[in-house]
Amino acid sequence: MMNLYASWIYRWERLLTMRDRNRRIFPFDWGLEWLHSDGKIPRVDPLSYVKQHARAALEDSDSYFDPPPMKDWTLQEQQLTFPAPLQSLHSENNTVYCRLFPATGSERAVIVVPQWNASSDSHVGLCRVLQKCGVTAVRLSMPYHEKRLPEKMRRADYMVSPNIGRTIHATRQAVLEVRQLVHWLGEQGYQRIGVVGTSIGSCVTYLAFVHDPSICTAVFNHVSSFFADVVWTGLSTRYIRWGLEGNISLENLRECWAPISPWFFIDRLKSRHRSHLMITAKYDLTFQPELAEKVFERYEAQGIPCQKVVLPCGHYTTAAFPFKYLDGWHICRYLIRGLSGYPQEDGNESSLDGASGGR
Repeated sequence: MMNLYASWIYRWERLLTMRDRNRRIFPFDWGLEWLHSDGKIPRVDPLSYVKQHARAALEDSDSYFDPPPMKDWTLQEQQLTFPAPLQSLHSENNTVYCRLFPATGSERAVIVVPQWNASSDSHVGLCRVLQKCGVTAVRLSMPYHEKRLPEKMRRADYMVSPNIGRTIHATRQAVLEVRQLVHWLGEQGYQRIGVVGTSIGSCVTYLAFVHDPSICTAVFNHVSSFFADVVWTGLSTRYIRWGLEGNISLENLRECWAPISPWFFIDRLKSRHRSHLMITAKYDLTFQPELAEKVFERYEAQGIPCQKVVLPCGHYTTAAFPFKYLDGWHICRYLIRGLSGYPQEDGNESSLDGASGGR
């Protein structure tokens, strides 16, 4: 039986998801033009084509997520801009915008990747705390967010949608941008570089982390195994599922979105282990807890160490008082220690859940 605390958190979560009145149900589309190099739609069976693309990406993911050198970047008034390493069909989205929070004299830096549909001030507080602690922070505006939002769009719906190919393209684009930032920071003299990502930002930074050994530490704020399962089961993505249902099964969707799912890259950390923290929320209705448990079970089976924290809240309530301070404390403490070279005691699990019971 659900206890009073869990019931309260779930009710709060549902209320928070109702604040956004601009959600739309987009039509299903295979989006093959997003996967074809010249933007043309090949005359093939679409499901077979996307699955073939996914298999090829998994087989050579080092090339798939290897960015070209950053060119023509500009830095003015602590705003870094550069051309997107993977161009899209929307001109607004083809310039990358980042806010820099430089810590004078520091050789440590963190790339901060916010959640889906983050506002321009999201995670700025975290960046400023890191800056005050002597760590330079670089906040990335993800594809289709803020200044990168196409005309007449109110939300970053092109980042994740029932358009299969575009969702793959946008997530891959974000991963390449994170990796370009890592290389750029190295060129600026930073010796130790970390990443932190929240929600879909967690997925993006995980893919960058497992493919880039120069990232020395990371925090993944909300964790899941399969990209498709989050969209299919999540409270905040239910309207995307409505566009998918009847056009593709969850099993096929999972296979199509395999290249942007952390699950398929966990094994890479057996030989490229670096310290990282995974944060989950016990009452999460968006990143269902059982999806995170699959990841932890895989880690244990593979003997891959990491540190875990379970917050006593949900997905949206993580950003609410008092949970945002618990979350921020864990993020900053772990990153600062990791970037300073202190041992992290990976493998320990911390639970801040003071309430018994659950779902």
